[in-house]
This record gives sequence, C-alpha cells and structure tokens, in this order.
Amino acid sequence: MNYSDIKKIFFKLNPENAHKIAEFGMKLSVKIPFVSDYLVNNFCFIDTKLSQNIFGINFLNPVGLAGGFDKNATMITPLSAMGFGFLEYGTLTPKPQGGNPKPRLFRLIEEKSLQNAMGFNNDGLDKIKARASKVYPFSIPIIANIGKNKITPNDMAIKDYEILVKGLDSCCDAFVINISSPNTPNLRDLQSESFINELFAALSSLTKKPLILKIAPDMSIDSAISLCSTAANAGFKGLIINNTSVDYSLTPKAKDFGGISGQLIKNKSKELFKEVAKELYGKAVLISCGGIDNGQDAYERIKMGASLVQIYTSFIYEGPSICKNINNQILNLALSEGYENISQAVGANLRR
Repeated sequence: MNYSDIKKIFFKLNPENAHKIAEFGMKLSVKIPFVSDYLVNNFCFIDTKLSQNIFGINFLNPVGLAGGFDKNATMITPLSAMGFGFLEYGTLTPKPQGGNPKPRLFRLIEEKSLQNAMGFNNDGLDKIKARASKVYPFSIPIIANIGKNKITPNDMAIKDYEILVKGLDSCCDAFVINISSPNTPNLRDLQSESFINELFAALSSLTKKPLILKIAPDMSIDSAISLCSTAANAGFKGLIINNTSVDYSLTPKAKDFGGISGQLIKNKSKELFKEVAKELYGKAVLISCGGIDNGQDAYERIKMGASLVQIYTSFIYEGPSICKNINNQILNLALSEGYENISQAVGANLRR
C-alpha cells in the first residue's frame, strides 16, 4: 500500500485522531528492527554534498521538520528514519496544558493546507524532558521549540522561557523561541524589540546553545526586518521565517481563528523571507518555512539566503518520501549550477 492509499484512509478520520494513529504507528515501528531498516533504506537520502556545519553542529541535509508535529518528543527516532536533516520537538510549555477547545485542526485539502488552533497542547516540561533525555545526544540535531503557558501573563513570560531553557539545556542542540503562534492569546504581542532584547539577556546567561527566533508572517516587511535586526543584534543566532498565518482572506474556506499553513501561505512566506534575507543574510542563520513541498521551492529559498528549510504541512500531504525527494532535487539543482556543496548555493541570489 503506497502513501496515497494510506492518506485516503487517514483523511476520512478527524485530523487529530489521524495524527494520534500515525504517532502510535511510528512509536511501534522503532520496536520492530526490519521496519526501521525499511524506513531508512526507502526514505533517507544521504550525500555529503548536502551536509553543512551550522552553529557548530553537523546537519546531514538542510530539510527539517518544523515544531508542532512532534509536540511531546515521542517520535524523534522514527522521524529521523524518514530522512529529515534536523527535528524540532514542541512547542512545549513549563506546565502541561490541554490546548484550545476541539475541533481545532482542519484540513484545507484542495489547497494542500491546514488550519490549526491547537494552543500549545503538550505534556509539559517534566515528561517531555524525560523522553528527550533518553535519546539525546542524537544522530541528527534536535531542537526544542519552547513557549509560555496560556495562563502566564505577558509580563511574566520571560520566567517561563527561563524555566524551559534551564530544564532542556541538556537534551537539545538549540532552542526555537516561539512568540509567534496565533493560538495563545496575546503571544504575538511579545514580538517587540524591547522584549526581544530582555529575553535574550535572560536566556543567554542560562545556555550556550544557539537561540533561534521564529516570527509570524503577518507583520509588515519593515516591522519584520526591524524585529529580526533587533534579534540578530541582541545575539540570536538564527531566525525562522515564518510561523502560521492569520490572513483569512487567503481562502473562503478559512475559519476565523487559528493559523494557516501549507500552500496557501507559500507566496506570503517566500516574499517575507526574500525581503528579510536582503537585510539579515550573513548576520544570522536564516531558516525558511512556509509552503515548501518540493526541491525547487526549497532550493529557491536556499539561494535567497536560507541555510536550512523546514516543512510540516507538506509532510502530511506528501508522506514520508518527501524529504528524500526534496533533497534529491536540491542536490541535482545545485550540481547543475556547478556547486560542490549546498552551502555554496546559500545566498547565491544575494551575492550577484
């Protein structure tokens, strides 16, 4: 049975139930040796020309899984067998929380997109740390995506991030600071220059691991550039552009809550990344996320200045072969333009 057949079955189920079944299947797969071998042999694409050293960390390929898929660090090992170059777990919060009321996850099938209002549902620091500690250090970089609890007021938010960085410093390679989800009330209000400076000052004293800021796609280009410049000047080593969108004009099928991901935000994400990269390339590691579902998309973002790219929604729509396909396409495109390593293509459009 190929993935298109499996997807037909899964897409008849409630999206969250389908995700739980997929999670159960992945956790089961690592207990059956021949299944793990099958996944690696069929879905991993390995070539040293795709490897890069970023943040002093080795990345076998530039394609990662964005936060939100493996919220509770239960699927790190099976996901790595599907060819990802790096993984995020989370978003997690200090205390466990159930997230927003259901239904809160919706498929926009014709647009190959999703809309979610999950609200940082996760098992909390203690349980997730215990799971991550069992596998870390890992064969590929794993990154902790961290956020504040819903009940934590914004003027106390830094304390939540401090708790998470202290707790997870021994079981991740880097941190993604999530202040851009639309699903926690007032969280995006923290996307201010004063908060960014205060946040970095607090967290940099607690960890030597790279801190990466993830921004929303819905701010103006000038605001995004200003915020990212502030983050880079403060000391953030990386920037992810971007999180989900609350631009509900993208489709008449959109709900009036939650964030949209997938093909619907491809152009918005690409244009924002392009403009931010013009100003921030070389000042921080740039990571592009939003609507990427093939090697041409990924390679275009790389030439715009992305050292790494991330997928999420396209993994659900295209299945476990997507990393292999994207990496194969990236490599062929890079070689066709005379590059001996993918790192040489990073920012090529900006160096002309």
